[in-house]
Amino acid sequence: MTVQDKNAIAQAEQAERVAKSHGHLVIIGGGEDKQHDMAILKRFVELSGGPSAKIVVITAASAVMDSMWETYERAFADLGVTRHLHLHLDSRQDANDELRIRDVRDADGIFMTGGDQKRLLAIVGGTKLDAEMHAALKLRGACIGGTSAGASAMSGHMLAQGRAELHPEKGSVSLGAGLGFLHKVVIDQHFSERQRLSRLLSVVAQNPYLQGIGIDEDTALVVERGVGIEVVGQGAVTVVDGRAMSTNVAEIANHETPELIDVRLHLLPAGSRYSLPGTDDDDTRRIPPPLLEFLENLTKRNPIS
Repeated sequence: MTVQDKNAIAQAEQAERVAKSHGHLVIIGGGEDKQHDMAILKRFVELSGGPSAKIVVITAASAVMDSMWETYERAFADLGVTRHLHLHLDSRQDANDELRIRDVRDADGIFMTGGDQKRLLAIVGGTKLDAEMHAALKLRGACIGGTSAGASAMSGHMLAQGRAELHPEKGSVSLGAGLGFLHKVVIDQHFSERQRLSRLLSVVAQNPYLQGIGIDEDTALVVERGVGIEVVGQGAVTVVDGRAMSTNVAEIANHETPELIDVRLHLLPAGSRYSLPGTDDDDTRRIPPPLLEFLENLTKRNPIS
């Protein structure tokens, strides 16, 4: 068998894997290992179709895009990926450029680096590139990854800025529009390392319809649309649910600490895995109803908007 034949077979197998995929999100709390076992990046590559997959790296969140690209170029090369490229975006004009959109149109994996999520949304949000990323996930079953700022930008409501105080504080955080791969949640990163539980409680206190997701460093929440979730890496994922809580947040002044009664908290350490009942991956474990609601919301397969 010639090298060309082997490459053709590998590409056909990759295409078959992607065709069967429901689409994945790999949401990373930042600080993922890029030099040793690289468990999270390795999982991202697997879900993208393996080393022969085409992976596009978006560094728009970073003020030092070229050095950020060099870090991930080396990491993906060490994982055996041969088709990975840097999508350099300086402006919204770049994010509407047909040549750059074409690179995303046939990508198997799209990875957004860290930096500043407000910068990322200012460049990408609402552009043709944004729409093409949604199509890649929802129509082609591609894998979308994001770390740190790239993780915060995944949801429709994005944590734009806020302090991490000792206690929750009214008015200490603000939300902005995110990319909308997930809805009814808000994502915080570097969670345990930067002691951000109070910050996430502040978000939930003022926005009780949102469930808060805090992701530790070197930890990823992996979402397979229509199927389930898993936690990969070294830390944990914290879920804060205030939908049934009682609070006086509407009555108190800014910078005061609200009363929060009956806030639910779920902790999913690395290795946790849950699948929707009736799916091929269903492991028949009984999922507690509050976690089942969370799972159903994360994995819902909304039509492309």
